[in-house]
Amino acid sequence: MAANADKNAPESQFQKLGDVVENNEEGPIQVESMCMNCHENGETRLLLLRVPFFRDIILESFECPHCHFKDNSIKNAGEIQSQGIKYTLDVQNDSDMQRQVVRSDVSIFKVESLGIEMPKGESQLTNVEGVIQRIHESLSSEQPLRKAQAPELHDALVPLIDKLKAILDGTGFPFTISLDDPTGNSWIAFNTQDKNNYRVSHYNRTHEQNEELGITADAEAVKYEGMPAADAGDSFDDIVNDQVYVLPAECPACSKACEVKVKKVAIPYFKEVLLFGTNCAECGYRSSDVRVGGEIGPKGQRITLRVLNQVDLSRDVLKSDTCAMHSEELDLSVAGSTLGSKFTTIEGLLTEVRDQLRATIFDIGDAGGGDSMASSDKVKWDSFFEKLDKAISGEMPFTITLQDPLANSYVQDLCAPAPDHQITAEEYTRTEEEEDELGLKDMKTEGYEEDANEEQTS
Repeated sequence: MAANADKNAPESQFQKLGDVVENNEEGPIQVESMCMNCHENGETRLLLLRVPFFRDIILESFECPHCHFKDNSIKNAGEIQSQGIKYTLDVQNDSDMQRQVVRSDVSIFKVESLGIEMPKGESQLTNVEGVIQRIHESLSSEQPLRKAQAPELHDALVPLIDKLKAILDGTGFPFTISLDDPTGNSWIAFNTQDKNNYRVSHYNRTHEQNEELGITADAEAVKYEGMPAADAGDSFDDIVNDQVYVLPAECPACSKACEVKVKKVAIPYFKEVLLFGTNCAECGYRSSDVRVGGEIGPKGQRITLRVLNQVDLSRDVLKSDTCAMHSEELDLSVAGSTLGSKFTTIEGLLTEVRDQLRATIFDIGDAGGGDSMASSDKVKWDSFFEKLDKAISGEMPFTITLQDPLANSYVQDLCAPAPDHQITAEEYTRTEEEEDELGLKDMKTEGYEEDANEEQTS
C-alpha cells in the first residue's frame, strides 16, 4: 500500500540542480510582463528549483527588449517558518568562500569582522564570495561621487574597501559573517568538516518582526481574549515545584493569543530549572524550552560521560542553550546554539541530533542524499549516521562531552551521593571568546552604583 501511495503521489514541479541541466530542453516558464522602467512589455522567466539540503525556491529573471532593463531575484516557494534563523560562519579559506548562500529579501547579511551590513530588499542565490563581491562593488562604485560631495565619508570607507579587496584576493582570512532571517528561509551551506566555525541558532520572532512580515492579526497589540489574567501577587517565591502554571502569550509563528505552560522542577544535586511549553491552538505551533535559575558561576564546566549500555542511554540530561557537545568516537561536534536547550535523555539527545542533521543533509523527500551530493561526502555522511545509529541502539560504546561556559548543564549521576566512575566533571576557565559571546566582558557587577551617581551629578 505504501509503495502504491508513493507512485500515486503528485510529482513535484521543482527540479534539482542536476536535473535542470539534463532537462534543459523544457526550459523555464516564460511570462509576458510590464517593464517597470519603460512601461513596455518585457519577459519574465521563472525556474522552479530545488536547492540541495535546503528547500524549494523560484528563480526570477526579467528582461525588456525595448530599454534593455534586466533584473533577477529569488523567492522562497515555501511558507514562512515558525522561527527565525541566524547562521554564523568563520570563513577560514578559499573553500569557505565557495559555500552556497540563499538570501531572502528580508534577511540581513553582515561581515561581522568589519562591521558591514548588507541592507534588506535584495534576494540572492550565490556563494559567500558573490555576496562579498556585491558589497565591494556597491561601496566602490560610489567612491568618486563621495570624494567630491562627502570627503570624510570617502576617507572612512577606504580602509573597509581595502579589507574587502583583501578578502576577495584571498589574503583577508579569517573573518566572520552572519545571515539573519526572521522568516527562517535563508541558508549558508555547511560541510562535513564544520565544528565550532559554523553555528546555527533559531529564535522566536518579535511582534514587530511579525508585523513587518505581514502575519500579525492586530498591528496595535495582541488582545488575549478568554485568557486567564496573571495574578499580580505571584512571584518566583510563590511558584511551587512540579505544579503547572498557564500564562497568556503571543504565538511567535502567527501572532495570535496562545498559552505558555511553566513548571518548576528541582533536579537533585543540581539546581532548580523552569520548563516552558508553548502550544498555539490557532496555527498548531509547539515548542519547549528549559531555563536554569541561579547566578552565573566564575568558571565553565566540562562533563564527560562514558556510555556503555542502555542504562547509560536512559540517563537524564539537561543541555543548556550555551552548551556544546562532542564525541570523538562518533565524529560528532555540535555548537552550543545549534539545538537550543533540552531536558531529555542521552538517547533522546542523540536522536534529535541525528534527525535534525538527516533532515538538513539529505534532499527533500530523498532519504538517500540524492545525486546532488558528491560521492565522497555521501560516503562520509553514511558512515557518520551508521555510527550514530549504533550508538543510539546501544550497540556501540562511546564517550560524550558536554562543555558549558555557564555551567548550566547536567548529566544524571546514577550513584549519587556516591561518586559515579563513568562521569567526570571538571571546571575550566572561560576563554575570552566565550566571555565576549556571553556578554560577560561588558558586564559590571561591582561599583556600578558609583558610576550611576556620577552620571546623575554630571
